[in-house]
Amino acid sequence: MRERSASTSADTSNTHTHDQALRDKDKAERKRKAELARARREKIMAQMSEMQKSFINDNRELFEQSLDDRDPPVTDSAPSMVPEVQVCVGPGRGGPNEQQLVTCILCQEQQEVRGHGQAMVLAAFVQRSTVMSQNRATPLPHPEHHDPLFSHPDLNCGTHTGSCGHIMHASCWQRYFEAVQAKEQRRQQRLRVHTSYDVENGEFLCPLCECLSNTVIPVLPRATHTHSGEQLSLEEWVNLTTQQVAALHWNARRLSTQSEEEEEPVREVCPAPEGFRLDHTPSNPFSSGIKEMLTTFGTATYKVGLKVNPNDHDPRVPVMSWNSCSFTIQAIERLLADEDRPLFGSLPCRQDDCLTSLCRFSSACWMSSPLSTVHTHCTRLLAALLPDPQVQNTPCILDVDMFHLLVSSVMSYSSVQCLDQSGRSTLDSAHLHLLSLVTVAHLVQTLMTSVTSGEVAMDQDSGGAEKEEEELTFLLYNNIRTHLDSLPEVCSGWHLLRCVKTGVLPFLRSAALFFTHLNATHTPPALRVPGLGHWEALCSYLSLPSNLLQLYYTHQPLMDTLIQRWCCHPGVRQALQTDSPVVRYPRESNRLIELPQDYSSLINQASSFTCPRSGGDKSRAPTLCLVCGSMLCSQSYCCQTELEGEDVGACTAHSALCGAGLGLFLRVRECQVLFLAGKTKGCFYAPPYLDDYGETDQGLRRGNPLHLCTDRYLKIQRLWRHHSITEEIGHAQEANQTLMGIDWQHL
Repeated sequence: MRERSASTSADTSNTHTHDQALRDKDKAERKRKAELARARREKIMAQMSEMQKSFINDNRELFEQSLDDRDPPVTDSAPSMVPEVQVCVGPGRGGPNEQQLVTCILCQEQQEVRGHGQAMVLAAFVQRSTVMSQNRATPLPHPEHHDPLFSHPDLNCGTHTGSCGHIMHASCWQRYFEAVQAKEQRRQQRLRVHTSYDVENGEFLCPLCECLSNTVIPVLPRATHTHSGEQLSLEEWVNLTTQQVAALHWNARRLSTQSEEEEEPVREVCPAPEGFRLDHTPSNPFSSGIKEMLTTFGTATYKVGLKVNPNDHDPRVPVMSWNSCSFTIQAIERLLADEDRPLFGSLPCRQDDCLTSLCRFSSACWMSSPLSTVHTHCTRLLAALLPDPQVQNTPCILDVDMFHLLVSSVMSYSSVQCLDQSGRSTLDSAHLHLLSLVTVAHLVQTLMTSVTSGEVAMDQDSGGAEKEEEELTFLLYNNIRTHLDSLPEVCSGWHLLRCVKTGVLPFLRSAALFFTHLNATHTPPALRVPGLGHWEALCSYLSLPSNLLQLYYTHQPLMDTLIQRWCCHPGVRQALQTDSPVVRYPRESNRLIELPQDYSSLINQASSFTCPRSGGDKSRAPTLCLVCGSMLCSQSYCCQTELEGEDVGACTAHSALCGAGLGLFLRVRECQVLFLAGKTKGCFYAPPYLDDYGETDQGLRRGNPLHLCTDRYLKIQRLWRHHSITEEIGHAQEANQTLMGIDWQHL
């Protein structure tokens, strides 16, 4: 036994010794490999350092130039480059001058945005919209005879432009779109089904995110305006502009006389001011590629907005571009206000880039149109502010949306300013004076429409500067009443001032968005926090006095003349004395209809609904419009109507009238939400009604009690107000190919 145990102990000892030797050997091997790796790294680093020194020596001039071009380091003691007082319009405006570098998503090449450089474009989607409509009973205008220069305040049908924010070279996009067209031609030969995009109408999917698009916006550089030391006052600018407009009228008569080949030429002397050259041809600061893209987007906006065939020579092309810019900004401003988001700093990058490109395009699109056409638009727009007896059929101020008027006037005035070769730079002053005139016109417009006889007795005591504002508002209102005795009498200015501030605020916020993206100016910190109580900061940013009544009283002789002409327009008295609805300010934000909490209430409502065309028979597929609340007889031959030469169902026909081609419906007996966009696009969406387990019951198969989920309904409403319904339909059809085989026009 002792011998066996001794031999076992010896074996164990030998095993431990052998294991220890193996471990030491492995450790030594790892150490040797680590030393080799370290030596190899040091050798590679030494080679890289030697190559770097050699490269610097070979390219010493280039290296020294790059060091000189670098910006100096910013230290705490260095003064800030942002001015203390920031303004976005007028002679005192500023803005960054740094280069704008963008990367093409197709070729990955980085390029600076320059006027004479290679054209860069932004994928965009243009669509008609009734999201901001104040009167859905108003029929949509006839596309062939509609004059869109003056937009009505009810915003019955606007043109909205959105973008996914992805940038491409124009040449890269053209090659991509040609490839998409060739692929779709081959697809149509094999499969006779609809796709999520219509190539014949210029639609395509963004190459990166597959977002539905139907045009591209050219990406333009920031315009640089030279500031002159001499700034014109409002009266001086009005006098100069009146002379310039008179010269344009004279030139138009001269050209018309030459075209008619009359024997007697125009003998009157040209009333042009000094340095205003009617024969001057302005130079185009853009390359041929950018000019082509200016025409491309302008034609797309015109085609979609008016629902007509493309026509580059139609004088309404630049007008539709200005209107799209105005409507898009107004829609975004209402969203920011209703969602309690800051005016600046809260927009997604894609919306911010879209607004910047849209504003800069709108300021340059007149260069792709005949100069005489843009001059005609400008004189007609200015006649709405400065009444001109030579301009006929000018609408009254109650029939004009003031923000559309501001944007169109600012954009078209550049075509007049380019003829001024006197050496003075008055464009920034002109923008500020146009803003001041339109603001006063909007004040008068608000006082005419927003004061009713049931509210004039309200009053409160105020003190200080606010008391002075109330008195000035009261005096201005009484001045308007001297021309319009149909306005109710008031005894105090407290309620008037509240009407003015709440009514004008959306206009001022929209103007701030417009001039900020047009001029690329710095925004004040006060406007980058949530809330609407930033009146002083907003007025200061727009170079306006916080007491807007000072715009009237500082230039009272001029303003009294203008107000008298505005009030004496026959359309004003007719609008105030008839029973037709007048738009009041601020305009109400549209929302989807209120739905009952219990789904059984909707079922009872649908069960009592009868088909309007079948003699009282029950409807098989009652469908509720979520926009206006109308109950329709869907998916039935009895209620089919003809639309553009084709038989369509009740929902498609209703969406053409209620939503300008876009529809949101609830199919009551299927408990299913239906999205429609035109005749060939649609999808089904999850309903806002859930059972006690938090699940939907599409088709009402389980029969559990359903209750309204507010969050789901608000999500549908956000899709509608953000103009994302068409995008949602496109994504749904790409994900579910069976949706493309449904004949949506028959629903």
